[in-house]
Amino acid sequence: MSIFIDRSDRVLVQGITGNEGSFWTRHMMELGTAVTVGVTPGKEGQSVEGVPVYHTIRRAVAERPADAAMLFVPPRFTRDAVFEALDSGLKKIVTIADGIPLQDSVQIRKAALSCGARVVGGNTSGVISPGLAMMGMFPYWIERVYRPGRIGVMTRSGSLTNEVTAMVVRAGFGVSTLVGVGGDPVPGTRFAEMLPDFQDDPGTDAIVVIGELGGTMEEEVAEAMLSGAFTKPVVAFLGGRTAPAGRRMGHAGAIVTGGKGSVADKIAAFEKAGALVADRPRLVGELLVRALGPRS
Repeated sequence: MSIFIDRSDRVLVQGITGNEGSFWTRHMMELGTAVTVGVTPGKEGQSVEGVPVYHTIRRAVAERPADAAMLFVPPRFTRDAVFEALDSGLKKIVTIADGIPLQDSVQIRKAALSCGARVVGGNTSGVISPGLAMMGMFPYWIERVYRPGRIGVMTRSGSLTNEVTAMVVRAGFGVSTLVGVGGDPVPGTRFAEMLPDFQDDPGTDAIVVIGELGGTMEEEVAEAMLSGAFTKPVVAFLGGRTAPAGRRMGHAGAIVTGGKGSVADKIAAFEKAGALVADRPRLVGELLVRALGPRS
């Protein structure tokens, strides 16, 4: 099974006529994603890769129903775009925008939770279930890295994700679903909120968590393991081991403040919960073999 998206989900793309929107729409469709309609204000009547474009989501879904929204929208317009998708009843939303204002991120998360919807991002590559569908911006050579399999991946990092996932594949495994929750201080979805999906998915045998300093999302995963809410094997890699306290590393969410969020604390929490923690990305595959046994 896939988590969040599969071939049956009809995807609406906001900002489809822009350079990024049109480029990644084509790539998503090539990977099996059912992109059925696009939205760009002022561009109604156009088409992108055969996908019709409308002024608004309300007009779009009235003629071409959708299940999910993929946003290629600038940061300052992301909140309104998410609100428009939520108001039209869409429950699965991915936004790749980097630099969404903090107050807007808080409002997006609050609105999504109140609607029973899930927003992935911002500052993310998106979500992919290899061989089935993708919402986001994963490179064209992903076939070498994102092969179908039975390992779930949750990540905060863009730069580390390809490297770590390549080690999963090198060890003989593949990916069931990868979810990039994003690197902002207030992500639309947190790691722990994805755990029930991976726990219930018969197609996922274990998960890999790609974390980093800052915040408490990794500790929340460890707490779910200790409580018995998540029982499948967990392998983790954490970036930012040498970062000094108070220094932001890479992006807004990667900062140690208030005595919390250090990599050392996260490693201790994972190890206490029984997770296997890799010192280097190349060791992730070896730890999966230790947890699950070698692949034939």
